Amino acid sequence: MTKLLENDTILLRALEPDDLELLYRWENDTELWKFGAGMAPFSRFALRQYIIDAQQDIYHTKQLRLMVVRKTDGVCVGTVDLYDFDAFNGKAGVGILIDTDHQQKGYGVSALALLEEYAFGFLKLHQLYAFVPEENAGSVKLFAKAGFRRTATLNEWLSSGKNYRDVVVMQKFGI
Repeated sequence: MTKLLENDTILLRALEPDDLELLYRWENDTELWKFGAGMAPFSRFALRQYIIDAQQDIYHTKQLRLMVVRKTDGVCVGTVDLYDFDAFNGKAGVGILIDTDHQQKGYGVSALALLEEYAFGFLKLHQLYAFVPEENAGSVKLFAKAGFRRTATLNEWLSSGKNYRDVVVMQKFGI
């Protein structure tokens, strides 16, 4: 019997207090801010509170972050998120971060597949979507490999100081 949120190589699990330092490193990596919504550093206090609040139900918080854990040794290789959860309209945004040391090893595609099974099968969502900065070719390729379709481009959507960057909208629909 296949367990929800795990396959042969990885499992997705809830945040734990021990994840604090890893989240602190990822959330405060300024090189990653251009790919997400990060605009300022996070304190350990704020992240500790986030971990505590993350224990609440997705229907209450409208988001869910799960750690991507390699099963062979228990190493956390990344995170995957559902955000802007909208049960009425059956949709949620998806975010993913695979640590640079663990990219190009299939963890991203596996994590998205497990998240999709949970979202479409358990939460009964109709669609998942991702907003990906167009220059983040790796993420565009990852979502396409996971079966997401590029459905729109949001022109000049993100500011990078003096310039604006386009964002690709990627969508995947449940069965």
